[in-house]
Amino acid sequence: MSQFAYDLVLRGGKLLGENQDAIDIGIRDKKIIAIASQLEGAGNIELAVSGKLISPPFVESHVHLDSALTAGEPRWNESGTLFEGIQIWGERKQGITLADVKQRAIETLKQQASYGVLFVRTHADVSEPNLIALQALLEVREKVKDWITVQVVAFPQDGIYSQPENEALLVKAVEMGADVVGGIPHYELTREDGVRSVQRIFELAQQYDRLIDIHCDEIDDDQSRFLEVVAACAIRTGMGSKVTASHTTAFASYNNAYALKLIGFLQRAKINLIANPLINITLQGRTDSYPKRRGVTRVKELWQAGLNVSFGHDCIQDPWYSLGTGNMLDVAHMGVHVCQMTGTSEIDACYDMVTRNGAKTLNLVDYGVEVGKTASLVVLDVRDTYGGKQRYNAIRLRSRPLYVISQGVRLEI
Repeated sequence: MSQFAYDLVLRGGKLLGENQDAIDIGIRDKKIIAIASQLEGAGNIELAVSGKLISPPFVESHVHLDSALTAGEPRWNESGTLFEGIQIWGERKQGITLADVKQRAIETLKQQASYGVLFVRTHADVSEPNLIALQALLEVREKVKDWITVQVVAFPQDGIYSQPENEALLVKAVEMGADVVGGIPHYELTREDGVRSVQRIFELAQQYDRLIDIHCDEIDDDQSRFLEVVAACAIRTGMGSKVTASHTTAFASYNNAYALKLIGFLQRAKINLIANPLINITLQGRTDSYPKRRGVTRVKELWQAGLNVSFGHDCIQDPWYSLGTGNMLDVAHMGVHVCQMTGTSEIDACYDMVTRNGAKTLNLVDYGVEVGKTASLVVLDVRDTYGGKQRYNAIRLRSRPLYVISQGVRLEI
């Protein structure tokens, strides 16, 4: 019998959201088995946290690992627009290989994990006839599962009905093991094709018992209104909690009367929404002179309406965004600014959008710093120096975690 009561103990930390004295956390067999003000018994490994913030890990709700780390290949996106990015990626993906995608994806995941990201939803372009990106990311999902959890979305970047073979490719991608069915209705050839694509996505998700995550209305066009179609399908199928609409940047251009009506539909549908502040503020509004639109969905209003909103990084050094580190606190920081969420409760909400809200979007059950949960957490170099403003300090400082604990093991990346 081991002389140690725990495999790992964190001593003297402060739990996120808890106004209390310092606590200890005891971990054994990958699980949190004790949280107390002063644990008795020793750990095989003990980490002195000394009043620093202990938080659930960060959740990356929306990223494209298949295109990560390709900025400038084969050329730079000089216009900075979404559609030039799609064109450049169309050229770059002609030469991708399994080794190429896997190497870049794993390098990016390691970078994300170093910032405390332990759950990632990545989109894989399934418009390429050999489905190389999908196969690579499915293999990566299995390779890294002992230290980071990856969900793979079958994402038809070029649309389901824009090419004769694309629908069959999407079905094949789901059958190969994609976790989530994706789509891009605003990039279909017609409004009718866009509506049909949403309906087909719901059919596939129900048939294969998959989640749904649709690139929805990622455009400044106030006539792009596929979010209402997603909401209607969610209401009719009852799939709300399994459904996500990503981007929805056109929402920022809708007139207020329509937007208010739509928010009511979304409350009925109970779907998840993802904004990507770094990328939305960069890609949208490019055709405006002045006044120039921010191009980010109505995050504050959706949050105030009680809807589950999370943030994604979206792009990390690729044809759409040449910057990025994978740090979700950078995303939350941008969200505070762009969405004008500078009130104390609003800043807290932006932190939640890269942690627990993201976990809800990904339909995670085993998430959180609680006894009985898998021991995945981060220790941030943050003290409660402003009285209950832990999230504020975390977003303000945006530092790397002191420790990242994944499935009971300290990561050293």
